[in-house]
Amino acid sequence: MALGPVAPDMRPTSCPTASAKAILVVDDEADLAVTCARLLRRRGYAVTTAASCADGLTVLQRDAPALVVSDLRLPDGDGLAIVRAARALPIPATVIVITGFGSSSIWQSAQEAGANAYLAKPFSVHAFTALVDQLLAGVADRPPQPC
Repeated sequence: MALGPVAPDMRPTSCPTASAKAILVVDDEADLAVTCARLLRRRGYAVTTAASCADGLTVLQRDAPALVVSDLRLPDGDGLAIVRAARALPIPATVIVITGFGSSSIWQSAQEAGANAYLAKPFSVHAFTALVDQLLAGVADRPPQPC
């Protein structure tokens, strides 16, 4: 008996495929997460939000986004866990770290964990969207990598 093609929502979870337009926003400040998601959706991105480290890690494994925007201080853990997990995906995600407690030592820790960029809160809409567009510009053309 031959099986038909696998539906997109039935893909094996062991080998997620990254979409160049998929973004995960992890922040416990609901207003900020919703605002970021709304801005990015208007630019054509598919956005998922998570309010905790645990939820963010779950979404990372399920969706394998191309870009992750994560706060460093989350109610149930360190945002650096999100950074490390995003960079460890079969197709590593690009990561922007956001925080209201910025310092050079925090940025250094984020870089060591694998973060590609850093934004201190509060940040402008233009700075945020320009950074996202810049970081994803090269992602759209990269070929899928085998698991």
